Amino acid sequence: MDLVIVESPAKARTIEGYLGGNAKVLASFGHVRDLPASDGSVDPEQDFAMQWEVSADRSKQLKAITDAAKSADRVILATDPDREGEAISWHLAEVLAAKKAVPKGGISRITFNAITKDAVRTAMEHPRQVDQPLVDAYLARRALDYLVGFTLSPVLWRKLPGAKSAGRVQSVALRLIVQREREIEAFTPREFWSVEALLKAASGHQFAARLTVLGGRKLDRFALPDEATAEAARAVVEGSSFTVSEVELKNVVRNPAPPFTTSTLQQEASRKLGLGAQQTMRTAQTLYEAGHITYMRTDGVSMDGDAINRARDVVMERYGREHVPDKPRHYSVKAKNAQEAHEAIRPTNFKATAGALGLSDMEARLYDLVWKRAVASQMASAQLERTTVDLLSHDGQTGLRATGTVVVFPGFLALYAEGTDDLDEEDGARLPKLLAGERPQTVKVEKAQHFTQPPPRYTEASLVKRMEELGIGRPSTYASIIQVLKDREYVRLEQKRFVAEEKGRIVTAFLERFFDRYVEYDFTAGLEGRLDDISAGDAAYIEVLRDFWEDFKPRTADVMKQSPMEVEKALDEYLAPHLFPEKGDGTDPRACPSCGDGRLSLKVGKFGPFISCSNYPECRFTRQFAGNGDAAGPQTLGDDPETGLAVEVKSGRFGRYVQSGEKRSSIPKDLGELDLALALKLLSLPREIGLHPETGLPIVANLGRYGPYLLHDGKYANLKDSADLFEMGMNAAVMKLAEPKGAARRGSAEPLAVLGAHPESGAEVKVLNGRFGPYVSDGTTNANVPKAKDPKEVTLDEAVTLLAERAAKGPSKGRAKKKAAPKKAAAKKPAAKKAAPKKKASA
Repeated sequence: MDLVIVESPAKARTIEGYLGGNAKVLASFGHVRDLPASDGSVDPEQDFAMQWEVSADRSKQLKAITDAAKSADRVILATDPDREGEAISWHLAEVLAAKKAVPKGGISRITFNAITKDAVRTAMEHPRQVDQPLVDAYLARRALDYLVGFTLSPVLWRKLPGAKSAGRVQSVALRLIVQREREIEAFTPREFWSVEALLKAASGHQFAARLTVLGGRKLDRFALPDEATAEAARAVVEGSSFTVSEVELKNVVRNPAPPFTTSTLQQEASRKLGLGAQQTMRTAQTLYEAGHITYMRTDGVSMDGDAINRARDVVMERYGREHVPDKPRHYSVKAKNAQEAHEAIRPTNFKATAGALGLSDMEARLYDLVWKRAVASQMASAQLERTTVDLLSHDGQTGLRATGTVVVFPGFLALYAEGTDDLDEEDGARLPKLLAGERPQTVKVEKAQHFTQPPPRYTEASLVKRMEELGIGRPSTYASIIQVLKDREYVRLEQKRFVAEEKGRIVTAFLERFFDRYVEYDFTAGLEGRLDDISAGDAAYIEVLRDFWEDFKPRTADVMKQSPMEVEKALDEYLAPHLFPEKGDGTDPRACPSCGDGRLSLKVGKFGPFISCSNYPECRFTRQFAGNGDAAGPQTLGDDPETGLAVEVKSGRFGRYVQSGEKRSSIPKDLGELDLALALKLLSLPREIGLHPETGLPIVANLGRYGPYLLHDGKYANLKDSADLFEMGMNAAVMKLAEPKGAARRGSAEPLAVLGAHPESGAEVKVLNGRFGPYVSDGTTNANVPKAKDPKEVTLDEAVTLLAERAAKGPSKGRAKKKAAPKKAAAKKPAAKKAAPKKKASA
């Protein structure tokens, strides 16, 4: 019998069903070995030798694999078809060889792009050996990331208080976000105006035309800089009659986008479904392991011939022959490494729609996106007709232009269009039929004020797109890169856009000043190219590591020699143009606005960077690090109508807060956009909701250190949303206070979802809400739901995987202690009783 090893239990069950009794399929639960999280695991002095250790939570599973291998005819490594999958297979082969568990039939490797019966059986017939160049590329990447982390992070900890760590690729992604923040802060809005006329054609249909020519001169964007100029132009248009001088009809062909790659899937799922990169990849992983889509980590945009034909058949059945192009569409991309240029992400069965597969809501939405994109890629082009109409006044000195686009034949647009809208902003604006010489009637003329806008902050979609354009990271790493930046609190998401936190900004400034080469986009992209060369067999990974280390190690040693004060001074000088820009009136941009004779400079404290006066402690003026000049100081929202005092938003060591006079309140992150009205509500806290109908005592809503809460008769109840502070009424407050305190403990609350029977034990699997967050349980084992995962979207397969992973770890230390506790407690019962009141009193 063959022993087939895959990564996950869900994948194992599916494949074992395809192979029947001819094979036993076990899951490794991902990597079985890793580098110990301690310095010295990669030794540059010994040709970058790596010390691997078996992960503590994989030892039980690895023993099961080893025992099964000893009695198998051969071992088949069937991990994912990418660099990471190849590395997992390599680790497994190394461990089995070390434990002398390699059967007579040996160890071989297979890959398949889709978990279907045909794909798996075909792969079983074409085994190969582990691809060493791909493994070498993995080893090089792992060593680089390890060396940067364990060499650069200690420099940060010692020289930059409050900094956490720096990663090789994450630091470059962070720099993108920080640079965008700087661009926004340095941006100066520019005013401009436009004039638009509403005209009526001879047919009676109305249409809009904008002013493009004035005084015989073509207008550019800023030709009307102020209201007075715009009003004069509006009057000219209003006093003129216009004749159609030219009508231009232009046929436009729009072609469908190729099927999804990892990057484009993350971008579209963000735009159309509002999913984060990690959520997208987890859902796609579930669809892949269930056999519904092909492998979801890919740079390729091609589909195999059979898949193309099946997609064309679907188009024919649903939309008719006119929507099927004469020839199949073939897409290509310049892949640096042909071994990693897998097929695009597509359905394994084009006739299976989301509704027919019994998927969860999230899975169905993502599958539907994949299905539509893949099918649309084999549909006919859309035929559009773009019309441009120019109109001139009788003297030829004033001109208007109207544009519109009409869809003549929808083609692929009948099914799918890239982005959030099916057509461009001006598409679909149908113009009436106009002929040269026609004189439409002017209905009204209006002017409008505009301001140039700063570049927008990155969304997850636009950040992924930018990283892909620059060649930073790889599609399979984008989700983890973004998650690391969030976890380290270097960035935060506001209205689905990334905002650089102050600690992220100072880390970026530090790296730009002292390690500029290693956060350059071209350098990082070039290093990715060298890793691709390794995987293609065109470069030796040891040489790549040597080239990197020869410059990087001396650089870190030089920086480590500098004192924190020297680092602070260097950062102050480096950031001076940004933090203290010239004012334009000749005054010193570093002059303290409070005491007048002190000078401002950058300081880095325990709670992050800030700007301080040199006359401290006599002068205690400070302002936040973000922004520049006075604009970076307190933000005034307006005046309190009761006191007449200014209401300001400030930043302190514990975050942003609002203050007016002596009153202040922290600003909860879940309240959204802060305006004067909301700030006054915060300052008015605590709010008395009313008197409890049973006790007659007041119920008070307030904001505390750990968030919003209710207080009544000395008892507290946490509120889920900060908005409840101002909106919760008496009935809701009484019900909230009546909830038992133990309701959040495991097993005491109603399940969030019942997923079904466990495929092995038959026990009912539920999603529950516990003291430490949502978790899944089969009555015997409990496993936490990952933080980024919506507990209501957990599938049965995902729950089974989580439970299996938790069971593989064995009982926790905490449980072992708990079992021993009764003996100790019994022996020291009197002492425990005596100690309890003291503890309560001190609390």
